[in-house]
Amino acid sequence: MAQLINQEARVEPGTTPVTAASKFRKELGWLNHVPAWLHGLLVPIALLILWQIAGDTGLVTKEQLPTPLAIIKRFIELGASGELYHHLGVSSLRALGGFMLGSAIGLLVGMFIGIGKIIERTLDPSLQMLRTVPLLALIPLFILWFGIGEFSKILMISLGAFFPVYLNTFLGIRSVDTKLYDVSRILGYSRWHQLTKLIIPSALPNILLGLRLAMSTSWLILVFAELMGTSAGIGYMIEDARTYSNTDIVFVGIILFALVGSISDIIVHALEKRWLRWWDTFKG
Repeated sequence: MAQLINQEARVEPGTTPVTAASKFRKELGWLNHVPAWLHGLLVPIALLILWQIAGDTGLVTKEQLPTPLAIIKRFIELGASGELYHHLGVSSLRALGGFMLGSAIGLLVGMFIGIGKIIERTLDPSLQMLRTVPLLALIPLFILWFGIGEFSKILMISLGAFFPVYLNTFLGIRSVDTKLYDVSRILGYSRWHQLTKLIIPSALPNILLGLRLAMSTSWLILVFAELMGTSAGIGYMIEDARTYSNTDIVFVGIILFALVGSISDIIVHALEKRWLRWWDTFKG
């Protein structure tokens, strides 16, 4: 301890003492020359390289963890055969149908309950109780009631998409400033004009957030919905590959879910930037 104190005491005025933190920053100075958009890709690229090396050197078997190059090769093969596009098209239709149905009902119910307190006290407790039930526990009932056709799958996805839109729509309506209501009454707004000119625009940030969450939930529920006796779809492709230990196809399906989910989120975020330009606090 005394030696450290003596070293600090010998530092000449006007100079900066060399510390471990400053040395570390100096060693990482090369990062300043890397484009900003590439920073987020450095860690994934490093992991992919280590992953490839581990597979090539035999540290892990291809049945346990196929290499990135093997997964890309399988990706290209499935795309060339048309099988990939077939499964992706079927899954996209299911996810989109369930999302649109659940979001539309969630939007209407959220507005209906958010406007009236009596309706809230009557319906909201039942909906909150239903929200706590795991969707996976309802799969046997959906099969018994609606069979294993497309309708049961779309209905299950719509149920998962319903609650994010409902909750955020309700929250958005209840968060509207009461002073704006008073101004609308003074200006003689009708109930319809209050809804279209005040309530919906003010609640739009929450509604779009609900749609964003509902979109991701739709793709999440789709995986389980496609295990209900289906013969096509990404979920079916993953399950079939698991049965025959084709781990590379399993990774192809996982990557597809990640890509399509990210693209869906980007689309909704683009709508946010377009529709919320008037909102002063929006920084998208």
